[in-house]
Amino acid sequence: MDHLSDELLVDTYYAAIEFKLEPEFIRMLAIELKRRNVDLSAQRHSA
Repeated sequence: MDHLSDELLVDTYYAAIEFKLEPEFIRMLAIELKRRNVDLSAQRHSA
């Protein structure tokens, strides 16, 4: 996941939720977002 930009990671996270992908995949994305200290609200509004 280190190859994904923060923006792409956020987009992937929201798409995974929207398309109801595997909960474990969504959890993995959430863990990576937390590890990177990505503020989802700031990322979402800047798009």
